[in-house]
Amino acid sequence: MKGIGISIFLGLAGLVSGPVDARAPLTCGTSNSGDCVLEAIWNAASILPTEKRDRLVEPFLETVALSGDADLVYTWRQRLKAAPPAPLEETPYARQKARLAIASGDWDRFLSDARSGRPPFNIGRPEIMAEGARLARDTGTRQRVIDAMFDLAGPPQTATGLDRSFEQADFGHVLAELAMEACDLAGFDRAVALTAEPDSLRHALWRSRITGDAEPLAARILAEADAEDTRHVRSALDGYAPILERGYCP
Repeated sequence: MKGIGISIFLGLAGLVSGPVDARAPLTCGTSNSGDCVLEAIWNAASILPTEKRDRLVEPFLETVALSGDADLVYTWRQRLKAAPPAPLEETPYARQKARLAIASGDWDRFLSDARSGRPPFNIGRPEIMAEGARLARDTGTRQRVIDAMFDLAGPPQTATGLDRSFEQADFGHVLAELAMEACDLAGFDRAVALTAEPDSLRHALWRSRITGDAEPLAARILAEADAEDTRHVRSALDGYAPILERGYCP
């Protein structure tokens, strides 16, 4: 998402210096949704205690940077008085393991080992399989991996807490992410039903990438702002990051 406008809400610069009423009305109206949603997320962060709010500055700016919009990144860094971060280059654990598992190119073995839970699938199986799906060189292989993931997850459970399958929830989460990346609404809704929190803000934002409009969720971001817990803001950042990075689905 290039060229996001940056002027609509700069009058709210007081967010940097102290809390504001995060639940005050925020009208997206004619603004670009990138502006509106980012403003809503930082408004939600602004009511946290200073120490907690400060810990969100870098995650917030890392999310803004996914837009690829240098002007937007510069404006937010100036506004939050933050220096550019040192570049980080680290391959995630799940991707490392997936690469090792498919090094031979034998996808039958990959799926057999995944189904049986043999190493490396004895730890983080849903995440490693998801990375395998991303690394697949053709759509047929990718779909085989996804189908196996749904099979391993099983039908949606109605249990809660310790009575539910945590691996099923993990499968649901990564399958929802894969579907969001692929702009597959039916697959997304099927996957989200497996998660522990199908109605979460993160999932709502992911779904809006497929349906094409995150703007209405700005009001929810503000309404659910938590004055003590940073998880709400982190969930919003995780949900909005793919839209900034990839744009909306065609």
